[in-house]
Amino acid sequence: MTRSLRRLLATALAGTTLILASCGFKESQVALKLAHTLDQQHSVHRAMVFMDKRLRELSGDSMRIDIYSGGQLGSERELIELLQIGSLAMTKVSASPMEGFVPEMKVFNLPYVFRDSEHFWKVLQSDIGKELLVACEDARLRGLGYLDAGSRSFYMNDIAVQTPKDLNGQKIRVQNSQTAIKMVNTLGGAATPVSWGELYTALQQGVVNGAENNPPSFYLSKHYEVSKYYTLDEHTYVPDLLLISTEVWSKLEPQQQEWLQQAVEEAVAYQRKLWQESTEESLAAVKAAGVEVIYPDKQPFIDAVKPLHDSYQGTEVGALLEEIKAIN
Repeated sequence: MTRSLRRLLATALAGTTLILASCGFKESQVALKLAHTLDQQHSVHRAMVFMDKRLRELSGDSMRIDIYSGGQLGSERELIELLQIGSLAMTKVSASPMEGFVPEMKVFNLPYVFRDSEHFWKVLQSDIGKELLVACEDARLRGLGYLDAGSRSFYMNDIAVQTPKDLNGQKIRVQNSQTAIKMVNTLGGAATPVSWGELYTALQQGVVNGAENNPPSFYLSKHYEVSKYYTLDEHTYVPDLLLISTEVWSKLEPQQQEWLQQAVEEAVAYQRKLWQESTEESLAAVKAAGVEVIYPDKQPFIDAVKPLHDSYQGTEVGALLEEIKAIN
C-alpha cells in the first residue's frame, strides 16, 4: 500500500479520530483510533487490548479504543505524522524514529547507556524520563507512557558474532535513526535502514546480512527462520512510546483525560509483566528452532563505541548521557 493510500485510509477510518459512535455502540461513546506495526501476539498489542477494556470500565463504557495492528495504516514514521495532523488519535512507536522529532531521544539509540534493565527503568521513572515525554509536545505529540521493549541484540544469517570484529563489512538492518546508523558503523558494520515490514524478505534475499532487535520481535517476526545466530550483546535499551495527538488530547474533557491516563498506566504495568514472560518464551522457542544463541563478553563492544559517546561531549545529548550515568 502506498503512503498516499494509507493516509486516505487512515483519514477514512479515523475521521476526526474523536467520534461519537453509533450503530450498536452506546450513544455518545468516544472512540479513539490507535494504530501500530506489531503482530497481535505481541505483548504490546495485548496490553493495548487490556487498555481498551480498562478505559471502557473506567469511563462507564463512554470511551473506547479501536486498534489497527500490523502496520495496516503505515510505518511508525507515517503513524507519527498522522498524529501530528490529527488524522489518527494514538500510536505506539519505538523511541528510535522519535529522535527525528525530539532530538533528545537520540540518547536511547546510543549503545551501552544503561547498565542493565533495572538502571533503564530507574531512568524512565525519574525526572529525566518524564521530561522526555513532555518534550514530545513540541512535535504536537503527547507522551502518555513508556512500554518495555527490552534490549536489542544482533542476529545474523550466516555468521556467529562473538566480537565487534565479526561485524566488519556486514550489512546490518537498522531503524530509521541516524544514531542507530552511527552505532552500527562504529562497530564496523554497514548500517542499512530497512522498514520492519520489508525486513524478512531483505534477510531472505541477502539485501542485509543481519539485523538487531529484542527476543520477542526476533521470534514473532519469524526472522529466526532465516537468521540462525543471535548474539545477546544487549547494546541498546530502546523503549516504546505510547503517544496521543495533542489535537485529540485537547478535545477530551479533563475527566476523560484522567480515565485514559489511568488506563495507560495500568496497561504499562501489565505489559511489563507480559514482556518478561514473552522474552523467556521467545528465547526458548528460537533455540528449539535451531538458532544458536550466543552470550558474548560485552566489554569489547563497550570499548568499541566509546568514540561515539565521546563525540557528544559538550552537547545537550552529552549532558543527558552524563545525567543518566549518574543515576545509581
